[in-house]
This record gives sequence, structure tokens and C-alpha cells, in this order.
Amino acid sequence: MPHLLVVDDDVATRELIADIAVDDGYTTAQAGDIRQARIQIERQRPDVVFLDMQLPDGNGMAFWKDLNLPDVNVAFITGYSSVDNAIEALRLGAVDYLLKPVSLRRLRGLLQQVKAADAPSSSVAAPDDCFAKMVGKSRAMQLLRVHIAKVAPTQATVLLVGESGTGKELAAEAIHLASPRASQPFLPVNCGAISPNLIESELFGHEKGSFTGADRQHKGYFERAQGGTIFLDEITEMSMDLQVRLLRVLETGRFMRVGTQEEIKTDVRVVAATNRNPEQAVAMGMLREDLYHRLSVFPLELPPLRERENDVLDLADYFLAHLNEAHQTNKRFSDDAREAMKKHAWPGNVRELRNHVYRSYILSDSVLHGNFSSFELGARRNDLGGDVLVPMGASLAEANRQLILATLKQCDGVKKAAAKMLGISLKTLYNRLEEYGEEGAKVDAHRVR
Repeated sequence: MPHLLVVDDDVATRELIADIAVDDGYTTAQAGDIRQARIQIERQRPDVVFLDMQLPDGNGMAFWKDLNLPDVNVAFITGYSSVDNAIEALRLGAVDYLLKPVSLRRLRGLLQQVKAADAPSSSVAAPDDCFAKMVGKSRAMQLLRVHIAKVAPTQATVLLVGESGTGKELAAEAIHLASPRASQPFLPVNCGAISPNLIESELFGHEKGSFTGADRQHKGYFERAQGGTIFLDEITEMSMDLQVRLLRVLETGRFMRVGTQEEIKTDVRVVAATNRNPEQAVAMGMLREDLYHRLSVFPLELPPLRERENDVLDLADYFLAHLNEAHQTNKRFSDDAREAMKKHAWPGNVRELRNHVYRSYILSDSVLHGNFSSFELGARRNDLGGDVLVPMGASLAEANRQLILATLKQCDGVKKAAAKMLGISLKTLYNRLEEYGEEGAKVDAHRVR
């Protein structure tokens, strides 16, 4: 099922396009400005975007050019047409240039045209296609692919366990692609990246007027993923109350939007993931035991990069080849770079390797050398020292708060380094700091020594 994003500051225009797209078999998302559009694109990459040329916080064409999404269809919308704008729209690869008020006949024709062009040739991808992004020939990766191929055709829920950066979302997507649901939506949801106050609405939707700011009905991930797969990443970041609701959905196949008692039937497969030990998460009160057992019908452990033999070099070559292709260059690794990559522990796993290759590519002229010293932000931790003092009887939440703030101080306020040291995503760190308010932003230094 293709996904459409409508970006327009006019609510009526947004809702009109979204309603027609839903009738034509699209899942939809809406944004009123560029900031909201970036958030929606990060949540789910669209297949087609209807983009207003003039938005409250910037120019739509400039925004699209900056995004650089050549494989996404875009149609520009404007209330003030000009020949120059039309030419610029075509130059940017737009599939159409729509004038307000939008012609419904032209809108429907465009939606059908895009859907037909992007329709898959078969409902289930070939095995090689399913694992195209899961690079590696190690025994651990071969075994993982075998297990994915076995569980994918079933309806079993899957729990992916692995360190940050091991590729849990890629594994979840491979499960989806190898399943009979491949032609339906695959929606990844980072439970740690959504505000605790909004995640229930994001998952299950809400009715108009159900809370302050709910000015229209909103369909959540479970409704938009009908027939497909939802990937719930960082499941232990979900509140206990919401875990109860999720468990009920898994057991009954029904849910209710926020603000209504009417049940909606759903046919969605759930793949969940965590970078924590799930048994420890249960013991710490971060994951309900009944939900854990319901999610781990078929648990899969993703191997860290240090246990994947020579996969590090295959992955590095893969990332470099993509960079060379994208920028029409012919850069290569030096022998010392390849040796250094083989010896490095890669605590950030594949994500760290990918970032290292990208940074080395930027800094090199033609040959990438093996120099890790300029990137080892975490190496400073031993020099900085520091203990966190937590009084007896303090709550787990308070202990977590002090640990996060102390780590951020130790990293001189560099949030990316702090998140890496803590073993959490950058988005999760931002969410925690937002919960702590201004004192979190200032870093509570007097508790750290």
C-alpha cells in the first residue's frame, strides 16, 4: 500500500487530498509546514508527496531540493501560478503541478498513475531481494537469514534482540518482504522517539475533539498498516499502561481510537525490538512479562559486528560503493584502513561503521586511511572520570535521570556521544532531556563528581 504525505498550510486542502488518497488505497500523513514535514518523512518515507510551494516556514521547492529524494514522487501545489515556477517544478522532477482549488478529477488520475507505476510485480519478494540490505557472509548472518526465511511466511510475532546499530529495522523489513504481506505497508515506529503523551494517539489514532489540539480525526499506525507489518522499535520505552493496550490488541486483533469506545478490527503483524536484555527489562519493570511472552513467539538475536568475522570489510565496501556511485567518485580504502577496521571493536556496530566510512570519505581525496583517533569521542571517558551519587531509596527514574545528566556532562554536552555511551538512540536521549526540563538542558553538574 503506497504512502502519501500532504504538506500544505491549508487544512481543507490537506484533508481533501488525504481523504481521496485513502479511498484510492493509500496510507496518508499530513503536515502544515516544513518542520512537520521533516518529522513525517523521518517517521515513514512516503511514496508520493503533495507539496505546497509557499509554506509558513519556507519555500516548498527549496525544501524539496534540499531533501534530495529522487525515488519519491512529488506534485507541487500552488495558488499563484507562473511559468517560471512550472518550469522549476519540472526541473525538480515533479510528476505534476496543481493549481488551487485542486481539480478532483486530475487529483484522482495522478494518484492512480503513481500507484500503477509503483505497484510490485508480485506479492512476495524473491529471497535475494528480501535480504539485499543485510550484507554479510559470516556464519552468524547466514543463520539469521535462514531463521528469517522460516518465520516470515507465518503469522508469528517476532522479537528482535540486539545491541544498538546491529540492523534490527533491516531484519524486520526482511521479515515483511519475505512474507505474504509484502505488498502491504511496512511501518517502523520508534517507541523512544515519540513523546509519551502522544504515542497512544500515534499507535491507535484519535477522534476529533478527544483532547486539546485534536482538531480532526487521526488514523494511527495500526489502522494505516492494515494488512501489513508494524515494527515497534525500543519496545521497553513504551509506558506500562500502553503495554497493556498493546497486549490486548495482539490477543484480540481489535483496538479503539483515543476518544471513542468503538472497536476497530485490525490485521497487522507485529515485529518488536529492543537493545536491552528482555529478561532484565522484565525484572526492572520496563517490560511486562505477559507482553514479553506474547511478543517473543519467535525471538531472534542479531549478532554484534565484532562477532561477524570478516563482514566488517564487506559492509565497508558496500557503504563506500554507494558513496562512490552517488557522488561519481572512485575512492578506495588503503591497506592500513582495512586492517584498522578489522581490529576495531565497533561498539556502535554497523551504524558506527557506516558513519566512520562516511566521515572518512568526506575527509579523503582518493584513498581512505585507517585513522580512528579523530572520531573516538567515547575514548575521552577514561580521562574525564566521574561518579554518579544516587542516595539509597531513590527511584529508578531518578537514578536514570542522574546517570543521563552525568554522562552528558562527561561528554561536554555532545548529545550524540552521550547517547552512544549510554547505549540509547539520540532521539531517546532528547526525549529524556525534554522530560527533565530546563535543568536537563543545563546538565545538573552538582550531582556529579
